[in-house]
Amino acid sequence: MRIAVIGGGAAGFFAAICAKDNHPDAHVTIYEKSQKVLSKVKVSGGGRCNVTNGTTSISELAKGYPRGEKQLKKAFSVFNTSHTRAWFESRGVELYTQDDNRVFPKTNDSQTIIDCLFRETKRLGINLRLGVGIVSIESKSNKLELQFQGETKSEVFDKVVVATGGSPIRKGFDWLEKLGHKIEEPGLPYSHLTCRQNPSKN
Repeated sequence: MRIAVIGGGAAGFFAAICAKDNHPDAHVTIYEKSQKVLSKVKVSGGGRCNVTNGTTSISELAKGYPRGEKQLKKAFSVFNTSHTRAWFESRGVELYTQDDNRVFPKTNDSQTIIDCLFRETKRLGINLRLGVGIVSIESKSNKLELQFQGETKSEVFDKVVVATGGSPIRKGFDWLEKLGHKIEEPGLPYSHLTCRQNPSKN
């Protein structure tokens, strides 16, 4: 089995690691269009990386996401904050919970989390390709063909995980809509909302 993970952020790394853990014989590759990975992890929590939340109640967790509360309750029943803590701690990352329920590595350094994710990808033999953007995904005979930016040769995979985050404009999802996915209209960027709600402020 060949699995492609598009996006070199925390979600992409975690998806690739889980895919390889569950399918040890699979060939897993992470594709990142920039030359950097896990950049948001690096700056998360002021450089300390707030790994998860200390709340263990699924209902309380879901309330934090009013637009997707119902769907997230199902997802959190499979993998939640307790699982996240156990995952990192089983890999040698010590964590602690602050009074505000944010969970950080005891080192108070986001590099600890980055190092953990890199160790896992190396241990499992996951490939990482930087500076490789995806132009399109096409479904062909129960396979998925990826076309790369600046390359004439495409590659075929059995599974593709898209972990690129959101897009402030609908056009950013065109390549996924062509596969038959229903796209919800993106909301206004936060800065735009702020300007509209506070017209007197610059």
